[in-house]
Amino acid sequence: MGERYEYSGDDRTLVGYRAQPGTPNGAGLLIAPAFAGLREFEMEQADLWATKGYDVLALDYYGDGWRTNDSGEASQKMGEVQNDRPALLRRMQAGLAEVRGWGPVRVGAFGFCLGGKAVLDLARSGQGDAIVSFHGLFDRPPTPTQTMPPVLLCHGWADPLATPAQFGEMTAELEEHCADWHALCFGHTEHAFTDPARTEGYVANSTRRSWAAAGAFLAEHLVG
Repeated sequence: MGERYEYSGDDRTLVGYRAQPGTPNGAGLLIAPAFAGLREFEMEQADLWATKGYDVLALDYYGDGWRTNDSGEASQKMGEVQNDRPALLRRMQAGLAEVRGWGPVRVGAFGFCLGGKAVLDLARSGQGDAIVSFHGLFDRPPTPTQTMPPVLLCHGWADPLATPAQFGEMTAELEEHCADWHALCFGHTEHAFTDPARTEGYVANSTRRSWAAAGAFLAEHLVG
């Protein structure tokens, strides 16, 4: 089991969750949570991926370990980082630097919803060794896109927060800046489809296929 983990970034205390592997595979992994902040779901994922050999940090991109169970509060807090994408990127970079400091040869990242946007912004900055976005948001930040590391998108085609038109813009951006990208698009699947707490929005087949693809993708690019 992992534990609470404090680190610094963007002139503030960040409070994440670290899960260390019993048998390391030499790779590190960042997990960026959805808009409500770091929850049991992401911490459970950190524990799971540690059993696969990854040294994992489920990170904090708000500061002080902020999280909530209230969707209205989460939306308001999300608006703060939406309006300051450079700060969001700095906090992602702080998490990446922290994990690199632990000694892994390669470090990847995946994220959910707003966290999916956050890991894509990390990729747009040219950082990270492999990036997976689960039902992420695709709008671009104000900064120019650099050469991106390998990227996998796991996307619900009926997601109202990432429309087919926005998906097309995202893939055009990847085609221009990323030499190794691919996308899985799931029909009849809306936003946050991997979250089992969403009794109506959770889609088991789309989730299972996403995790299988992400596991193979990260192992290919980070391990060995």
